[in-house]
Amino acid sequence: MPGDERAPELDPRRTPLVADDAERLLSDGHLELLGLMPRSSNYTFLAKVRPGRAEDPEVLGIYKPRRGENPLWDFPDGTLANREVAAFRVAKELGWPLVPPTVLRDGPEGPGSLQLFQEFDAEHHFFTLLPGREPEFRRIAAFDAVANNADRKGGHTLLGLDGRVFVIDHGVCFNVDPKLRTVIWEFEGEAIGADLLADIERMRTSLDDGPLHRELSALLRPDEVAATRRRAEGLLTSKVFPSPGEGHPYPWPPI
Repeated sequence: MPGDERAPELDPRRTPLVADDAERLLSDGHLELLGLMPRSSNYTFLAKVRPGRAEDPEVLGIYKPRRGENPLWDFPDGTLANREVAAFRVAKELGWPLVPPTVLRDGPEGPGSLQLFQEFDAEHHFFTLLPGREPEFRRIAAFDAVANNADRKGGHTLLGLDGRVFVIDHGVCFNVDPKLRTVIWEFEGEAIGADLLADIERMRTSLDDGPLHRELSALLRPDEVAATRRRAEGLLTSKVFPSPGEGHPYPWPPI
């Protein structure tokens, strides 16, 4: 399978999954690898997820096994899959942005992350979507600041066929050092809305001693969990979107 980078064919008749059931199906379903996704820096497979119960739909997932992760000098080896799941957990607690359901599980190529595949309009990305969707991208920018996203490319914000914007590729988040690298700097220095601050406050409370603390502690190192809390606290204190720091604040390529 590795080495075959032809884009797998999709079945447009596939039944949409009810969001509440997604994590269970992703965790329990049988994985059948369909092929490698093109232009991925790590092994990234499109997989068919066959349900264990007859009443559940068959869906597609994006499977990223740990054994296919290329080493990075600034992230511990074999941890990118955990960070994908941690990003989903943080977004779920915040209520935004739309990160497809993501779980950690075993698969044909070993343990890794499995994310519900969302069909999207390939003609669109951040640079085409921003006009008129500023509130959505403010939420994405705030999320990236909390998660310390080191790779928010324009192509990591996608337009779903249902008209919603969702975000993917969070394997290089949650570093203890400042790593925010993003194409979304339009809101730097702007006041963060009271509604977003309320959500961040709720997330911080859960991260103190609630469910989110337990979930992230199973996925990240203690110092990474503590750094996530400090970043949330920093936003609650400053009440403004961050500005680019030293170094290289933009990802490459931008899309």
